Amino acid sequence: MKKTVLVFGTFDLFHPGHRFFLQEAKKHGDFLVVVVARDQNVKKIKGKKPNEDEKTRRSLVANFSAVDKAILGYQDWKKHEQVLQDIKPNVVCLGYDQQAKIAPGTWEIVRLPSFHPEKYKTSLLVKKTPREATKKNFHK
Repeated sequence: MKKTVLVFGTFDLFHPGHRFFLQEAKKHGDFLVVVVARDQNVKKIKGKKPNEDEKTRRSLVANFSAVDKAILGYQDWKKHEQVLQDIKPNVVCLGYDQQAKIAPGTWEIVRLPSFHPEKYKTSLLVKKTPREATKKNFHK
């Protein structure tokens, strides 16, 4: 039986920190499902819209080698428990900076390490680098 791993995230300006996170998550199972946050939910949670729209972010994540399936989250961000029920993961991986409160269930919860957060964090990259240059440099 395949072991399914589930992660949630914004994945704005897809960069090496995101790639590291997804590679680490994949190590915990056979099939990695990524739920990419909707634009409206990013704005509610982070107080600002993402630099890239949800379809672009989902597409970038879906094309990364460690990812088996990338979907957009529900319109109502509070329904992450419904995503868990729908996907039925064996493992839920959280990033070092994620505040998500995942209720205990049949899944294991794993907190993943950071990858140079002083360097690869979208909010820092946007401050250091003009928007267009950031997009060109970090989607690779």
